[in-house]
Amino acid sequence: MRPDDQPPEAPLEDLHLAGCKNVAPVLNRVGDKWSMLIVMVLATGGRRFSELKREIDGISQRMLTRSLRGLERDGLVSRTVTPSIPPRVDYALTPLGRSLTAPVRALGDWAIAHIDCIRAAQASYDRREADEANAR
Repeated sequence: MRPDDQPPEAPLEDLHLAGCKNVAPVLNRVGDKWSMLIVMVLATGGRRFSELKREIDGISQRMLTRSLRGLERDGLVSRTVTPSIPPRVDYALTPLGRSLTAPVRALGDWAIAHIDCIRAAQASYDRREADEANAR
């Protein structure tokens, strides 16, 4: 299967056969907040480091560097250095990285659609915790 093809849904048994130790690092990379935001920004086209930093609100230079290195190591992002003064460095999604945009977008859409329910559940939980703490 090519990286940009949509993979078939894996049955739960297949995930166990693949081993959580193999799946967990991938899920950690694609599931972290900054990596997801970087993938979605790069889904609209390549960017320079400074452009990514401007577009991703709240990310530090160090975290952007670490996230880009991790995404590059995993084959999701390519880094192209153009010799100039100063050197120009561009980042873009690889075909494998582009194959990740649909699941990331779906997860983002789900989060947006359910944010009110999630906030209500959090508030309810926090009230219960506070009540239990006060009862001690």
